Amino acid sequence: MQRYTYKVVELREKLMGGKMSGDRLERVLNDHARDGWQLKTITAADVKGRLGPAGVEGLLVTFERPLQ
Repeated sequence: MQRYTYKVVELREKLMGGKMSGDRLERVLNDHARDGWQLKTITAADVKGRLGPAGVEGLLVTFERPLQ
């Protein structure tokens, strides 16, 4: 049975949140693909903001790859 390892990346576009650009998401996906990661899921979620304890709208991007 194949075993996998997972990586979760939190993304938000601007300092105080804001809309995620398609270009930035594409860059993140391609950067991880070059390292052998495959996209598993993208989930909209509140992620920790850069200022203060409050969350901002963002994405949780989950990647997987076979254990080596």
